[in-house]
Amino acid sequence: QVQLVESGGGLVQAGGSLRLSCAASGGINSIKTMGWYRQTPGKQRELVATFTSRGTTNYADSVKGRFTLSRDNAKNTVYLQMNSLKPEDTAVYYCNMEIRVSGWGDYWGQGTQVTVSS
Repeated sequence: QVQLVESGGGLVQAGGSLRLSCAASGGINSIKTMGWYRQTPGKQRELVATFTSRGTTNYADSVKGRFTLSRDNAKNTVYLQMNSLKPEDTAVYYCNMEIRVSGWGDYWGQGTQVTVSS
């Protein structure tokens, strides 16, 4: 069974930094896309940053220049370095990956809370 385990969330002051990690396990053959989404109560989950199937990166306009996506393919792990954090970044952050086991599937982490105070 594929599992995505997230870590790195917490409480920081505006202007601070945080790094999120997400590691996948469970008989993985390959990974096509990897990235991060976030969600606040009453709102739909929105894209923050992703690696595409071509290995390029996509960032939401609101985080460009502040957040940086990286990965360690050997460890099936994706990271999100978040700098210059703003209160508007407060949300539950979810890791997402397209993973092939027997076939391709879309998987989500459990979510990690990021809170940025003024």
